Amino acid sequence: MREMILQTSVKVYTYDEFSAEDRQLIDAARKATERSYAPYSKFNVGAAVRLVDGTVVTGNNQENAAYPSGLCAERTTLFWANAQYPDVAVDTIVIAARSEGGELQVPIPPCGACRQVILEVEKRYNRTIRIVLYGKRECYVIEDGIKALLPLCFDSDFLE
Repeated sequence: MREMILQTSVKVYTYDEFSAEDRQLIDAARKATERSYAPYSKFNVGAAVRLVDGTVVTGNNQENAAYPSGLCAERTTLFWANAQYPDVAVDTIVIAARSEGGELQVPIPPCGACRQVILEVEKRYNRTIRIVLYGKRECYVIEDGIKALLPLCFDSDFLE
């Protein structure tokens, strides 16, 4: 027997420690939470991606009374970006959330389905995506791409 140790590096920032360019992207994700459709959970999530050419695309969660029919902010944003800019890779994704009490103090991570979609986008463009998770008190930055949050992941390599 042998043991594998999987490690993830997460950098913790405050909003003010980000560059102006990053703060603009974070603000776009925060603003996207205000346009989310979450009448059931009252949990509003927004996402913003910056493409490698500088284009910014935003999206948010969209709920449905038949819960499985809704869609998370991350997937809404990435699917829109891939549909409108199919030849432009994603550089950074920011995820922000708020509840009825306002913006969350600590960041939320993407769900498993969203992690899988981020993996597919990285694979599609052969490029890791920088992940920024926003919270009012602190923000988490994962520079190493989604595999840091989805170790032992399943991708198209297994289908060959």
